[in-house]
Amino acid sequence: MTVTQQPVTAEELLRLSGDGKRRELVRGEVRSMTPAGNIHGRIAMNVSTPLDRYGREHGLGTVYAAETGFKVSSNPDTVRAPDVAFVRREHVEEIGEVEGYWPGAPDLVVEVVSPNDSYTGLEEKVADWLRAGARMVVVIEPRGRTVSVRRSRTEIQVLTEADHLDGGDVVPGWSLSMAEVFR
Repeated sequence: MTVTQQPVTAEELLRLSGDGKRRELVRGEVRSMTPAGNIHGRIAMNVSTPLDRYGREHGLGTVYAAETGFKVSSNPDTVRAPDVAFVRREHVEEIGEVEGYWPGAPDLVVEVVSPNDSYTGLEEKVADWLRAGARMVVVIEPRGRTVSVRRSRTEIQVLTEADHLDGGDVVPGWSLSMAEVFR
């Protein structure tokens, strides 16, 4: 006899979150996540702090801390948690205060690659973000000290420490030195 497990919903995942474990929900399947290490956490803060400061000063939107859940698809549900997220002011105002997971993708997603991340898993996550409407996905690779900026599955820009990340039309006027990100 084969037993099939029913897909978990975003609401069920939210009820699990009180136990302190880090999880994402991918097409109804709960996936555990290992806590971030030192380098990962430092790099995420090196991006989120200046982004938050700039976004607040210019009234552009809201930055969300690592592990904030975004429900990017339904039936079966997918809830992803980026390392840094930015939602433009007009989207925050349109949706308002939300209990539970934010409905949809942030406008800007930053993912810092951890040593235990698989290439396939990372590409799946980037595809989920883009499919859900993220306008810019930034993937930071600490080992190679490179950054890829993705606006679609085919539009990819690779930056090095000598470059600056430009917020473009997602975070107008914001720029960040890649050397500062890796510092």
